Amino acid sequence: MVDSFTLPLRPPPEQDERPDTLPIEIAQINDQWGSFREVNEDVLRAEIADREKAGDISPEENEDIDRQDPADIDVTERREQLYKRRLEITQFAAKAHQETMLALEFVSLLLSKHTPRQAETSISPFLKQLAPLGSLDSDVVNTAPKSEAILKDISAVSRGWRMQSFNAVSNKLLNAATRLNREIDSETKYWNEVLAVKDKGWKVCRHPRVRQALAVQYGFIEATPAFRDRGLASLRRANDGSLVLDQGLMPMGARYVRVQIKHGEQVYASSKPGGSTAKESDPIEARILQARDSLFEEELFYEMVREARALASCGVTSRQNLIRIPVADDTEITLDLVDVDSTASQSQDVSSPVGISIADGLAHAVRILLCFAHRQNLRRRTQIPRPVTTSRPPIPEYHLLRPVLAYLQHMANFRSLESFFSEIYSVLRSAGLNPPQWRSQTCPGWSLPSPSIRSADNLETLVERFLRPIESVLTGDLLTSQGSFTITIRTNLSAAPLGTTYDVAFQLPVASELQSPGRLGLREEAEAAITHLLLLDVVSAIAASPLPVTSEGSKQRTWTAVYPHLGELLLPHTNPEKHKKMKVTLTRHEMALATYLVRSIDGVGRGVQELRMQHAGAHVCKFPPSAESNVHQKGRSLMDFIVEEARHETRL
Repeated sequence: MVDSFTLPLRPPPEQDERPDTLPIEIAQINDQWGSFREVNEDVLRAEIADREKAGDISPEENEDIDRQDPADIDVTERREQLYKRRLEITQFAAKAHQETMLALEFVSLLLSKHTPRQAETSISPFLKQLAPLGSLDSDVVNTAPKSEAILKDISAVSRGWRMQSFNAVSNKLLNAATRLNREIDSETKYWNEVLAVKDKGWKVCRHPRVRQALAVQYGFIEATPAFRDRGLASLRRANDGSLVLDQGLMPMGARYVRVQIKHGEQVYASSKPGGSTAKESDPIEARILQARDSLFEEELFYEMVREARALASCGVTSRQNLIRIPVADDTEITLDLVDVDSTASQSQDVSSPVGISIADGLAHAVRILLCFAHRQNLRRRTQIPRPVTTSRPPIPEYHLLRPVLAYLQHMANFRSLESFFSEIYSVLRSAGLNPPQWRSQTCPGWSLPSPSIRSADNLETLVERFLRPIESVLTGDLLTSQGSFTITIRTNLSAAPLGTTYDVAFQLPVASELQSPGRLGLREEAEAAITHLLLLDVVSAIAASPLPVTSEGSKQRTWTAVYPHLGELLLPHTNPEKHKKMKVTLTRHEMALATYLVRSIDGVGRGVQELRMQHAGAHVCKFPPSAESNVHQKGRSLMDFIVEEARHETRL
């Protein structure tokens, strides 16, 4: 290819001795200095000083410049010069405008010959009156023939310009093709990664605020507005075409809600991280998943803090980034929002796998409850909307901590009542009584639904049961025939009455006038009612047990329950000075029987007509036997004590 070359086509400029006019000077200033507004006196004098240092200004020019020192010019003369210059500039602008309008008139009149409608729009009314449309025409005039030498020069110059233009065009096309290949590779890589994100199940849509960008929806649509708007991230393209996830309002690192069980100040158990973690080298799907999990955990903790403020009456407190839930006197559950990296570096001194299971179960429970709240929001949103009102309906707190707190409180009370029954029944067995075994049923309404129902409905049904009041039942039979009791423990923290209630119901034929206490609000009251019921049962069992006949012809004798609600029985005697009284006392730890002689008792009232014998001491028997009386009570049951006391009374 021939190398590019240039030929001078313009004649050399001629030196004009005449001074330049003002428009020419303004054009020169614009070419040399740019905008005319940027030229001021200080800039010119700085340029003159530089030229003096370089030696480009002659002494005569320097004298002329010094002669024009503004300090030597009068203020009035300087003002007149400014006015004169401004007038010249205005006249030059007006002249240029006039020449432009004349050129426009000429071109419009010339075009009116061929396109009168288009040319008429730019012709002034004065010209329309002066010259009709189409009165001016143009024609091609054949120029004088050129010589062969000039034609060769023109041909050579044209060929050179064409070759130079072709080279420039080819270079631009090659550069454009290279750039286009890079763009194609980048776009292909970008859209492949976008499709990979979509194939993973993520929702890819147009960004609502940047219409030229794509975005991925990783948040939950049914979340509160503060977190729903944060669940959208832009999918931007890097220079190499790789997909870049715009950080924006995304969490910088992986975070999760940590559940800890503390005994005093010592951490007994801690839950494991529930979300996913991703590194910079991981694919973008892993980073989107991490952002989704972290945003979910932040919303979970935010909703739990809102709910904790409403549960202050239950002892729940929230301070900064920590929620405290009391469980027992020295045991509490704490929930906080922490980074995965910070907790991974900390060494956890956990002493019990059972505690870890409880902490993980509580962490999973609050997460499931938040998902259930999202599904409830979706269900309400798909229903017929409410009538439009001026006041916006308030956003209620999600029930996340209430079911957990209700379950912990319910199980603590249920285990305490089970411990009470175990202790008091062990006392009855130590006395030689064989009461029927009591039975307990924990949360009977929490059984899994039928497997024929879909899994999603199974989960919703189970969670709905978990949100209802929690109930457990303790049942058992009594020593008395056809006697039984039922205790229903119900815990509810979502509606009144709040807390745990005990519904005590029993059947005791020997005390038909005794009514069931019904609903009780304190565990101590329920324990007192059961203790009193078992005391009546023991008294009835003693009264129903016949004593052995001491001699032939004697009548069958039994202990008579004179004051069964007080645990008092009477063994009458023919001699009024030898009536024997038995006092039965029952607690969860022991049962005591005390006998003593009384006189002048009417069997109806107590206190006035009952006189205790001063010379007769009381016989006491305790179950289980204490360390002091173990030698005397070894192998002796309650019935043995009753028979011995009856024989002793006969000897008296």
